[in-house]
Amino acid sequence: MNEKIFKNIRDAIEDIYNGEMVVIVDGEDRENEGDLAIAAEKVSPEKINFMAKYCRGLICTPVNEEIINRLNLYPMVPHNPDPDAAAFTVSVDAKITKTGISVYDRAKTILTLIDSQSKPDDFKKPGHIFPLRTRKGGVLERAGHTEAVVDLVKLAGLYPAGVICEILNEDGTTAKIPELKNFIKIHNLKMITIEDLIQYRIEYKQ
Repeated sequence: MNEKIFKNIRDAIEDIYNGEMVVIVDGEDRENEGDLAIAAEKVSPEKINFMAKYCRGLICTPVNEEIINRLNLYPMVPHNPDPDAAAFTVSVDAKITKTGISVYDRAKTILTLIDSQSKPDDFKKPGHIFPLRTRKGGVLERAGHTEAVVDLVKLAGLYPAGVICEILNEDGTTAKIPELKNFIKIHNLKMITIEDLIQYRIEYKQ
């Protein structure tokens, strides 16, 4: 995965800081898929609409443990037999939304999640946004998309929460590297690997 199609981590951090979206690819030994990612504080209805229209996967919001605990976002299932699986919490809608499903409502819910003044009773459960608990050690502890986007936003100096969506092909199958190359070309996006992010964190002790 060291082809020139993959950009360096510094470029991705800059794009994340500027509110741009980047594609994050994990290893062939894991899901071997690409997720479109953005900093949660930079989300907008337009960005959510782009994800829903062009990525087609599930839109999730990786957040740190502080948010999970403060908002009482309990696990979606009491026991997950796979210790490396994504740590889904109960899904939520902000109470200020209407149905919760529109791109406007989903953006409002995400921004409410990262509002430091938000309280548990500001949300309806279940809902249309899926928070994910990230590991404290980031990609150095778990090499997943959940940890990768939160590591990127932290490296960019932003609030430690992101938004990710799996990229699917038009026929509903998971987009692999050849399709992802076409995706980033069409939409003028950068693409990085989690492997490179791990090496960046090790090299710069981040």
